Amino acid sequence: MTRRFESFRHVNDLWRPENAARCADEVELLVYRSRLLGADLRITNFAGGNTSCKAPAVDAITGERLDVLWVKGSGGDLGTMTRGGLAALRMDRMSRLRALYRGHAHEDGMVPLYAQCVFGTEGKAPSIDTPLHALLPARHVDHLHPDAVIAIAAAREGAALTQEIFEGRLGWIDWLRPGFELGVRIAEMQRANPGLQGIVLGGHGVISWAETSEACYRLSLDIIETAGRFLAAREAGRVAFGGLCVPPLDAGKRREVAAAAAPILRGLASGASRKIGHFVDAPEVLAFAGGADATRLSAIGTSCPDHFLRTKVQPLLLDLPADLAKDAAALREQARAAFAAYAEAYRAYYDACRDAASPPMRDDSPVVVLWPGIGMFTFAADKQTARVAGEYFVNAINVMRGAEALGGYVGLPRREAFGVEYWQLEEAKLRRRPPEKRLARRVALVSGAAGGIGLAIAERFLAEGAAVMLLDRDAARLDAASADLRARHDADRVDSVVADLRDARAADDAFTAAALAFGGVDILVNNAGLSVSGDIAEFDVADYDLMQEVMARGAFLLSRAFARSIRRQRLGGDILYIASKNGVAVGPSNVAYGSIKAAQAHQARLLAAELGKDGVRVNVINPDAVIRGSGIWAHGWAEGRAKAYGITVDELPAHYAKRTLLNVEITPDDVAAAALALVGGELSKTTGAIVTVDGGVPAAFPR
Repeated sequence: MTRRFESFRHVNDLWRPENAARCADEVELLVYRSRLLGADLRITNFAGGNTSCKAPAVDAITGERLDVLWVKGSGGDLGTMTRGGLAALRMDRMSRLRALYRGHAHEDGMVPLYAQCVFGTEGKAPSIDTPLHALLPARHVDHLHPDAVIAIAAAREGAALTQEIFEGRLGWIDWLRPGFELGVRIAEMQRANPGLQGIVLGGHGVISWAETSEACYRLSLDIIETAGRFLAAREAGRVAFGGLCVPPLDAGKRREVAAAAAPILRGLASGASRKIGHFVDAPEVLAFAGGADATRLSAIGTSCPDHFLRTKVQPLLLDLPADLAKDAAALREQARAAFAAYAEAYRAYYDACRDAASPPMRDDSPVVVLWPGIGMFTFAADKQTARVAGEYFVNAINVMRGAEALGGYVGLPRREAFGVEYWQLEEAKLRRRPPEKRLARRVALVSGAAGGIGLAIAERFLAEGAAVMLLDRDAARLDAASADLRARHDADRVDSVVADLRDARAADDAFTAAALAFGGVDILVNNAGLSVSGDIAEFDVADYDLMQEVMARGAFLLSRAFARSIRRQRLGGDILYIASKNGVAVGPSNVAYGSIKAAQAHQARLLAAELGKDGVRVNVINPDAVIRGSGIWAHGWAEGRAKAYGITVDELPAHYAKRTLLNVEITPDDVAAAALALVGGELSKTTGAIVTVDGGVPAAFPR
């Protein structure tokens, strides 16, 4: 293929010959190409699009040399593709499926046959897009969803525009749901027009092909750049979305309103099941939501099936003044009415389109909520899905803007949209998902999370599916802890905020950050602490004040912020106080730390009584002598305790273990296990309790 552009304005040319040369075979080159294409959200989103190559392989049993199709597997993602994310299928068997095909009405029955064509034992299950690649003779195929091309595919005169823009290099096929029939139509058009380099798929995207991986990659970029330049020329001087009717508030005010509204909207979106939120106030979102055409275009809904599978067929557009966020009750009432109207319309859509074979109606709450002047909220079962839904809707906005500039945007007919959203194959995919973990769909804010007990609790909650906001005043330790957790868990579920709880605003700021990151908070862990030990006659009052500010006052401020948030959210929740054995038992030279820990425990009891009506359970964990990784051993505490007991610092762990009934050392993981037990569901009717994690210290038995 002749290279048409020396530079690109609408895509990024990431191909590097030296990197490609390191690939051992065509399959590795496919992985390399896939990751480059998936790195640009203008080309395709998370889990969208698919790529393939046909390459020889040897059958391990017969020694026969076979032609094998390597194609992105079901549920895979181009941007993070690995060899294991590909499906491998024998081309000799795939080619025979064409003779077995009985027509469009029977195409879903072809999908189980793909598994009969699998080569080897590794790799992902084949996706419904497999025939789009298998039935084409080309060695390399890209099927992508670029904004610029979907704008053409979703334009009223898309077929004519395709001919005009690509001058016969690309064909056009009217909207057809992905599957075997679409694969047959693509292959037939290619055979009838050997000079074609690709096909624009109405309302969907583009498929293109070449004989080498690099040529296929460059053709994809060429197609997108060609479409992008044409669109840019048409959009030049044109006011997008009919012009702004609701101008955006300044950035600080937008985020203030969004943080106040997010827990309310999250609560309303969680009618059928609890959701995690995501907030975006990007310029394109503000231009669309505040545009004169927003109501009309929102009602049309998205076009590309990959879009509305993740965003629902249309968003909820909130026609509310920003000042309403100051009045939580008024905002909730008006937003509740908007959510109810959306649910009623969604049920009507389902009833009008369903048939006897349709799966039961799913959640009728919106995924995408647009607030003119403020931004976009998205809600889903987990943070990554909520974020990706937002990214897909930004792509849908770009498509609508482009299609309008090309003569008018058209969405899919509602029955076609329903056919994709409630496709039996998609339903089967949903049913194959593994069971959710214990803390899935819940958000925890953990103070003192940069090390020791706090970090162990964050780690345990993440392992059980929670999203976690880490709070600590030590920025360096917090950054290191956050980076480590992101590397070992789903990075979307980890966020952090530097906060010094001696600052009265820090707690509110932390909950603002959590609202913008996740939509709200369900679990608060009051763990931040430090300790100074010493004889009362010599004790520095500044040390007492510091401990009081961080542990008693800081926990109070965080709990107050949590109560305010939970009353907006109305989903109930948990508060855990990580207090101490020292709040119950008497120890030498420990009046300051012990009395403040006792204050924490009583604070928790009072809150359990006050917040029960809000569905909030408040419980206390009393650990003892947690030395490993704990920050309280700074500030001379270890030296002070060793002096009090007449031993060395190195002898402290053994000393503490020997004084317990079980003769064990207590670790941060032990405390984290107790925290999970209290919030994980098994003790859902327990509040106001104190759970000891001290190995058995009789003097500290709660009375």
